[in-house]
Amino acid sequence: MNRGTRLWPVQLAADVVLIIVFVALGRDTHAHGVDPAGVLITASPFIAAALAAWALLRLWRRPASLWPHGVLLWVITAGGGLAVRALAGGGTAFSFQLVTFGVLGAFLLLPRLTASLATRGRARHDSTRLINRA
Repeated sequence: MNRGTRLWPVQLAADVVLIIVFVALGRDTHAHGVDPAGVLITASPFIAAALAAWALLRLWRRPASLWPHGVLLWVITAGGGLAVRALAGGGTAFSFQLVTFGVLGAFLLLPRLTASLATRGRARHDSTRLINRA
């Protein structure tokens, strides 16, 4: 089992926390308050969509993968969350959709991009060390 696979609970928790931060920032910006119950109710469609994406994509196998897993997680989380929100009668104005895709894209993809770059740099460093030993 590789290091990334063992750390999937941390990545899943980070995804959920970042979704909650997105919702809390939005509620605060629009003066809806950041009371825990209100934040969780507003976040629930996006958390549900993220959990469905984790299960559908089996993200515990490659939790920090940017492509295609991270991108699909982002699209399913944002699109699915907006769809559930619309079905429940919540607001889905076009500007909100743009902000949702933009912020969740940054929140869900930037950590994976950072991990990908760090892994690539580490692999390059390791291969250089092996070549120098030969």
